[in-house]
Order: sequence, then structure tokens, then C-alpha cells
Amino acid sequence: MKWLSAWAAKLTPRQQDLALALVLAVVNVGTVIPYVSQLRPSELSRLYPLAWAVTLLVLQALPLAYRRDYPVWVFLAVGAPRVLYDLLGFGYAPVPVGPAIAYFTILERSSTRTRWVISALLMAGIVEGQTLPGHTEPYDFFVQLLIFAMTGLAGLLSRSRRKYLSQTEARAERAESELDQQAALAAARERTRIARELHDVVAHHVSLMAVQAEAASSLLPGQPEQAARSVEIISQTARQALAELRRLLGVLRGPGEQPSTPPTPSLGELDAVLAQVGEAGLAVDLAVEGDPAELAAGVNLTAYRIVQEGLTNALRHSAAPQAAVRLCYEPGYVTVSITNSGPAAGNGHARDGTANAQGGFGLAGIAERVASCGGTLTVGPTGAGGFALTARLPAL
Repeated sequence: MKWLSAWAAKLTPRQQDLALALVLAVVNVGTVIPYVSQLRPSELSRLYPLAWAVTLLVLQALPLAYRRDYPVWVFLAVGAPRVLYDLLGFGYAPVPVGPAIAYFTILERSSTRTRWVISALLMAGIVEGQTLPGHTEPYDFFVQLLIFAMTGLAGLLSRSRRKYLSQTEARAERAESELDQQAALAAARERTRIARELHDVVAHHVSLMAVQAEAASSLLPGQPEQAARSVEIISQTARQALAELRRLLGVLRGPGEQPSTPPTPSLGELDAVLAQVGEAGLAVDLAVEGDPAELAAGVNLTAYRIVQEGLTNALRHSAAPQAAVRLCYEPGYVTVSITNSGPAAGNGHARDGTANAQGGFGLAGIAERVASCGGTLTVGPTGAGGFALTARLPAL
């Protein structure tokens, strides 16, 4: 029967019901026709007029083609020919498969009130049918009752199964939707993190290159050796920027394409940043207070980026000759402070020739980093006309 199941699976629900109706119509007629040749002339009246009997048998099946769309009306449409068949006194009535299927559909798809009303009407019809001629045997009543009881039970079980499948599908859709939302949020967070990293890396190194390029331009042609040193610093800084960019872009590659990358920068590597900034013309005084404690990886990276971005802002947006970096370790926390030592240049322009202004995307990125670690951030001008940035971060 596998071929039959495979064939039925290719049909639409309406086509399946139409095929069921046609097959049942043929079966109904086929169960009665053999009796015609066996009847004596005196008994032919039990099936004549034969055309009427055949018509009523067919009508007990054909409406089933619409059973899923109009279960109640289909039940009445197949039940009426069955009742009329008995009322006209036609004998050899087939098993009421058509009405049973219609009753199954009602219990499977209709409301509770409709199911009770149709069940009561069906019971009344069965009892009434037993009073008609030809239904004198007690077993006939119990056979009819058993048929409809079994189909009704099957309809209720099918209803429960459909409800369970519907709930399962709804839960699966909700779970899939939640997973999609979580994936979208995770992707947004990752994009923000990558954008923040790219800004920190690009802003720091490009600012250094811009300062050194301005210095080289001012030193030529009178001081070629110092200008050559500035060009060399630009070259080194550019290579470092490319290395950082490759490390960050590595996270965008596929799982099988991950390149080997250097470790994430931390506070232990501040000397390199301070050296770069010093070569760009900003002297930095580093002070460490308390006993350095082990920091969580994310906190360590955040502290490093805060120092890097704070000094980058000092280079880009002020002409202060000196800056101070202070790391204060205390139980459970680390405080990072970056302070410009004096006011901006009198012409209002920074070392790279851009207008002097504090803030921008750098401070926004710092604020996001601090918030992601559960820390606090304070920024603002100092009394001497400089600018201070202080972040207090939880150690773990």
C-alpha cells in the first residue's frame, strides 16, 4: 500500500476528498448491484425503481468532496439520502460509511456545541431508522451505534492530534523567531564591537601618521634627518595599523579561514602606545597606584582602548605639550584617568591641522565600552583649560 500512500500524498486535500467520494460512490453501488440478479420477480420492488436507488447511493458519497470546508452541511447532505433510502423501502442498504466519515469530520473540525447537536441528531436518526421495515434485528442497532461511536472517537483523537501539532508548530515558530531575534542582537553587538575596535585602531594610528606627516612637512627642506625620522615613524605606524586591521577582520572570516592573530592588547602593552604618542610630540607621564591586579580580558582591553583613545584625542584635538595617564588599582576596581596638561594652542587647531574640539565618535566609543563593562565614565574640561577623562571599571 506504499504506492497508494505516495500517490495520495501528491494530491491536495480537496483532490483527496474527491477521490474518496468517487471511490465510496462506486463501492456503495457495487455492494447493491449483485443483489439485483439474485432477486425473484416478487422481490424486485425492494430495489426498484433501480435508478432512484443508485442515485441515493451515489448521493451518500459525492458530497464528501467538500467535507473539510462544510462539515455540517456535508453531514446533512449525505445523511438525507441515507434516510430517504430507508424511507422508500429500498433494501440491501450498504454500511453507512459516507455518514460515518461526515460525522468523523464534524467531531474533528467543528465546535463543541456543533458536535453535541449533531451527535444528538445522529442518535435520533439511528433510533428512528430502527422503527422502519427491514430493521427488525437488534444487532442492526448496535452495529450502527458501534460504527458511529468508533468514527466519532477517531474524530476526537484526530482533533487532539491536530491541536497538539498546531501548538507544537506555534512553539517552534516562536522559538525560531526568538533565535532569529537573538542572532540579530548578537550580530548588532558584534558589529558595534568591530566598529568600535576599528575606530580605535584607525583613529589612533592615522592620527599619529597625520601628526608625523605635518612634522615632516615643516622640517623639509631644512632638517632632512628629522623629516626622515618622521617618515620612518609614519611607515612603522602604518604597518601596525595594517596588522591591527587584519586581526580585526579575521573575526569576519569563515570558521575555516581564521588566521593566526596576535593576542588581544592589554594594559601591559601601554609602553608601545606611550612611545608612539611621545614620538608624535605629546609627552606622557604614566603613574600606577596600588597593586596591579589581574583583570578580566574584556576589562583589560577596555582600559587599554580608553588610554589609547584618550591620548589620540589629546593629539588630534589639542596642542597641549603634555598629558598624564593614571592607573589606580583598588579592591575590585581599576580607575583609568587621562588628563591634558594645559590649554589648546592659541590658533585653535590641533597638531594635524584640524579644528580643535573635544568629543566625537571616540568618546562615544569609550562610553559604550565602559557601559559594557558595568563601569562609570566622567569627562570634562579641567580648571587649567585642559581636558580630563576618568573611567572606573570593575576588575572582573
